[in-house]
Amino acid sequence: MIEIRFHGRGGQGAVTSTELLALSAINEGKYAQAFPSFGPERRGAPVMAFTRISDKPIRTREQVYAPDIVVVLDPTILQIVDVTAGLKKEGIVVLNTSKDEATIRKTFGIKAKLAIVDATGIAMQNLGLPITNTTMLGALIKATDVIEMESIEGPMQKRFGRIAEKNLNALREAHSKTPKTE
Repeated sequence: MIEIRFHGRGGQGAVTSTELLALSAINEGKYAQAFPSFGPERRGAPVMAFTRISDKPIRTREQVYAPDIVVVLDPTILQIVDVTAGLKKEGIVVLNTSKDEATIRKTFGIKAKLAIVDATGIAMQNLGLPITNTTMLGALIKATDVIEMESIEGPMQKRFGRIAEKNLNALREAHSKTPKTE
């Protein structure tokens, strides 16, 4: 089973990301769950959302405490949340930032595998808004191969309707600009 924790801010689409990812995995014949962690959040407050993907039925319903992958939609979250808390030893952090890897590692002490993409820049260029959820899904897919790229197209078309193509373009661009983790 692969467990993924998304960190973002209210209104950035972390919950939508987890749902799209789970639907895509289900389309591949896998089992999946997507769920948020909500308290009294408001737009702009830090939020977490989770996805589990497995080849077998998923019996657990608890929060993801030891993720295989962490996706950070907003780099300012790094200043207030330890996004690597509980990350498995071979875990991967997929991070939205325009900073280079050395700076991120030095500033925030991230020792995990790291895949970086300027998702905000890509989102602004493609969507005209700094909403990075679909952009970061492209980065996640490239960095981890958690699902196939083609699997997400249907769920995104259904979710976004007439603006799906813009979101798919952002996803594809982030996919092409994200390094593959080793």
